[in-house]
Amino acid sequence: MGQTLEQIAQQLHDTDKKVQLIYAFNGTGKTRLSRALKDLIAPKSDDGDEGAPSRQKILYYNAFTEDLFFWNNDLLGDGEPKLVIQPNSFTDWILIDQGQENNVARNFQRYTNDKLTPKFNGEYEVTESSGNKTTIKAFSEVTFSVDTGGDEPSGNFKISKGEESLFIWSIFYTLLEEVVSTLNVPEPEERDTDYFNQLEYVFIDDPVSSLDENHLIELAVNLASLIKSAPQGLKFIITTHSPLFYNVLHNELKMNSGGNREACYLLEQLPDGTYNLNVKYGDSNTSFSYHLHLRSVLETAIAENKIERFHFTLLRNLYEKTANFLGHREWGDLLNTVPGEKQAYLNRIIQFSSHSKLSSEEVRDPTDPEKQTVKLLLENLIDNYGFWKQDEANG
Repeated sequence: MGQTLEQIAQQLHDTDKKVQLIYAFNGTGKTRLSRALKDLIAPKSDDGDEGAPSRQKILYYNAFTEDLFFWNNDLLGDGEPKLVIQPNSFTDWILIDQGQENNVARNFQRYTNDKLTPKFNGEYEVTESSGNKTTIKAFSEVTFSVDTGGDEPSGNFKISKGEESLFIWSIFYTLLEEVVSTLNVPEPEERDTDYFNQLEYVFIDDPVSSLDENHLIELAVNLASLIKSAPQGLKFIITTHSPLFYNVLHNELKMNSGGNREACYLLEQLPDGTYNLNVKYGDSNTSFSYHLHLRSVLETAIAENKIERFHFTLLRNLYEKTANFLGHREWGDLLNTVPGEKQAYLNRIIQFSSHSKLSSEEVRDPTDPEKQTVKLLLENLIDNYGFWKQDEANG
């Protein structure tokens, strides 16, 4: 019998560590854990009133943060695409109250292109208590263009899914820079604002869902540097499904030394719906036998006929890890031992595992024959490569 997410949130809260690093597969409950910790630290009163905003005690970045943004492509009106910001207190606070739009643009350009420029604009129509409607100036949308350096503007266009994720992360990261800078002033009365004085936690849940490896590594290094510069009283909890992101943070934050070793975890969901949060020493390759864990997840999905798109990503990770161990330059080389057309299998894995060109809405669910492909390709690794036979012998 495991624990509830509320109990795990309490466990994390009771741990006196500056950083806690958690690895978990997608769908395990990382986002729900962030909400459970928020409810623990800044609970609503019995009448449902939260009182002071919860962000005065905890800041969190998760899937709900990205849900605040959506594209208005205006295909019928042939208008320019806009990234719409849904009315919310979070972005109003950062962009209007804190005036951070220029710093958001700077951070975004650091990750992408110094010519790729976001422009914040728009307004909201609100209904007053009297029933009358009024329009207020606010940041309700963002457009993107390229600074050509000439008289002719490039025009606004829709950025890629990866760039969109980097933009949304840049909003949160800009706020985090402001928080750390403010709290590093030791005397509270000398700070520019007292808004962050009660802040206890920053919870970051997977800011890497659509990033390529270069951006992922850069993001992790920058985040680790900012965390190291933060005052000791501010605690960070970071969850991720990416072994690379986990490993970069693990190394940059020196999680393998001193008391930090007890602040690295693997979060697992049990068949009965409860959870385990197990301390794991070392990075993902050495601490929780990442490749064996992937194999177990895939075998369970195959046995229960519950293959989903993300299982192709796990399969690709296994092939990449095995190819690297055996000295192959391309992971596709391991498909030479599969009966049938190698390129067809390669295309299938890439189709379902790549985030660089296709958004999730553009990739359909796998068919039954494609689900069987996962079984076939997993068996190919286990049956034909000594890397796996050695693990079985040692197990």
